[in-house]
Amino acid sequence: MHNIAINVQNRVLSVVRSVLQQNAITADVHPESRLVDIGLSSMGMVELMLKVEAEFDLILPQFEITPENFRSVKAMERMILNQLGSGSG
Repeated sequence: MHNIAINVQNRVLSVVRSVLQQNAITADVHPESRLVDIGLSSMGMVELMLKVEAEFDLILPQFEITPENFRSVKAMERMILNQLGSGSG
């Protein structure tokens, strides 16, 4: 279980870094980093959501697409683990 969470976190970090690079944002991203504080715009957040769905081959339910679930890598990790049925929160 712990290995799955680490794998998900690493994949989310990779996706976030990719989106930041595409948006010409240079920042050191950690699991607890607040993405809006780093400079990710609302369009960047939409791009991030789409890339997360593609990376994990899932479609996020509308109720999961909230600012809280996309505020940090850690928040996205929890949401994805829940969607994959592997998370306890």
